[in-house]
Amino acid sequence: MSTHALKNVVWNYPTHIRFGAGSIKNISRICKKLGISKPLVVTDQGLADATFVQEVCHLVHDAGLSSALYSRIKGNPIGENVDEGVAVFKRGAHDGVIAVGGGSALDASKIIALMAKQSETLWDFGGKADDWSGIHRSQVAPLIAIPTTAGTGSEVGRAAVITDERHHVKKIISHAALMPLAVILDPELTCKLPPHLTAATGLDAFVHCFEAFCVPAYHPMADGIALEGIHLVSRSLPQAYAHGDDLPARGDMLVAASLGAMAFQKGLGGVHALAHGIGALFDTHHGLTNAVLLPYVMKANRPAIEGQMGRVAEALAIPDISFQGVLDWVLATRRALGLAHTLSEIGVPSDRCSDISALAKADPCDATNPQELTQEDYIHIVQCALDGKL
Repeated sequence: MSTHALKNVVWNYPTHIRFGAGSIKNISRICKKLGISKPLVVTDQGLADATFVQEVCHLVHDAGLSSALYSRIKGNPIGENVDEGVAVFKRGAHDGVIAVGGGSALDASKIIALMAKQSETLWDFGGKADDWSGIHRSQVAPLIAIPTTAGTGSEVGRAAVITDERHHVKKIISHAALMPLAVILDPELTCKLPPHLTAATGLDAFVHCFEAFCVPAYHPMADGIALEGIHLVSRSLPQAYAHGDDLPARGDMLVAASLGAMAFQKGLGGVHALAHGIGALFDTHHGLTNAVLLPYVMKANRPAIEGQMGRVAEALAIPDISFQGVLDWVLATRRALGLAHTLSEIGVPSDRCSDISALAKADPCDATNPQELTQEDYIHIVQCALDGKL
């Protein structure tokens, strides 16, 4: 008889989501519903002049709301980005945040919404002890999330990843109060995403689903959500990559990204433990780093995850339901999407394996990896990933 029912656990899936082509036109209505009359629109560096960002600003303005734009967010957001955004928020007396862009803009926006009501800086607030338990919903400004990439799923997540630039380490700031109050998933906003970013962010969504499913914890809702996300990626990522204006494929990928973030409430694993450190040290693209690392971490975790690969293979709709069948799908898909096979190809030097492995072992995602990985194990994985040895 199963003993799972004897355990007490908490599950949360409360986000309000508007999905569909053209759903961005609801932005002013959502602002008013949340009591936002003067939103600060936050986006990634380089997107300030993008059509979809300007459309959000125009829609808000046409509805009689006053807004401003803050766009100084790095691809791997740092504490300074948050501090600048908070200063803009306070200076303009804003009362809410609209996050538009990729995971970096969404993550930074969460922390801007949090710190807008604090008197301390981010790292003084909770970063010294890595303790964010003091966050309360009333302390967080209302936040609306509008993703324009289909990867991180940060729009439905309760965490934000911000680099502490002083110590070159990524901090995971996690609390239920950081979840956006409303989300708009509009596939029209992702149609102009370049193929290489479609590929990298799409495999990021897959890694979220895959790692969450493999976490050794009892969470059947997360498992079901992860498997559906895997199915949607396998069905629609190649199509979105080859035909960027395919709205159904783009819609599937937006949903898959959100499903991945819902699923990883259960936890993540060694891929993310390594990718966080690599991103902090070398400013690599997070989704691409995950895509490169995945097969090498899969091999390291094989003894612990092999028995789960049949269900993954069914979600992928592939005939070979073995571990090797799933690994072959990952390698073939990554190759078809034109993504790198090694860390060397994305600018990671070969003389920092010890530094990377130390950061991975200290990362919270290490704790939910399917099996224990030592620092030496991580060094071996990084060396294999640098050389392309599987």
